[in-house]
Amino acid sequence: MERTKTANEIVKIARDANRITSLEFFESIFDSFTEFHGDRYYGDDGAIVGGVAFLGELPVTVIGIQKGKNLEENLATNFGSPSPEGYRKSLRLMKQAEKFNRPIITFVNTPGAFCGIEAEERGEGEAIANNLYEMSQLKVPIISIFTGEGGSGGAIAIAVANEVWMLENSIYSILSPEGFASILWKDSSRAEEAAEVMKLTSFDLKELEVIEKIIPETRDEENLSTEEICDNLKEELLIKISELSKMTPEELIEQRYERFRKF
Repeated sequence: MERTKTANEIVKIARDANRITSLEFFESIFDSFTEFHGDRYYGDDGAIVGGVAFLGELPVTVIGIQKGKNLEENLATNFGSPSPEGYRKSLRLMKQAEKFNRPIITFVNTPGAFCGIEAEERGEGEAIANNLYEMSQLKVPIISIFTGEGGSGGAIAIAVANEVWMLENSIYSILSPEGFASILWKDSSRAEEAAEVMKLTSFDLKELEVIEKIIPETRDEENLSTEEICDNLKEELLIKISELSKMTPEELIEQRYERFRKF
């Protein structure tokens, strides 16, 4: 698979309001999804959704960062920017998955964690750091899929996985191209140039071995339907989960550790 679009074009597609949402992936790929709410400390966060579902006949825990497709939905999900309670909810679900020996599959689409002062007051940095620490030690298989934007710590907080995949037109970076251009060149209008320099596309990151797999969204330069994308992703998940489930807990932890240490 070769890149046919500029990095900036891919950024625009990754941010499109009509991208497939996490809940739509849950509905299309899994059966009998049951959503869980709350972090048991403060409250619930609409920006992170998750629960238990079946991948074929296999029970799994699924967690995703949710964006809306209109203003009302985006306000309810904080435009896909999770708060501390969202990350704590995700960790609660992951620890539950470990207890019941369920594989974990996460879907990432966020510009970054919520940057409001109230999030900092409730310990957002600690919540993200704790997720990184705890996920690195989980004894079950973890697969993370970037479906749109993947912004900084807000994204990796649910992406410390044995395998990290990206949809063809998704991005993964330490900050936005606008932020990069503002810091490096003091000129946010150079965001298009920054996007190319940052190597944030799925094609760049696959070449750099930061991710393991690209999920196609096009065939012969024609867009695939949502159904075709989800069917392909389901097939890939069934194969990989079967492979990872043959590993011992110790092997899963070691593989995850070595995966991130090589960077």
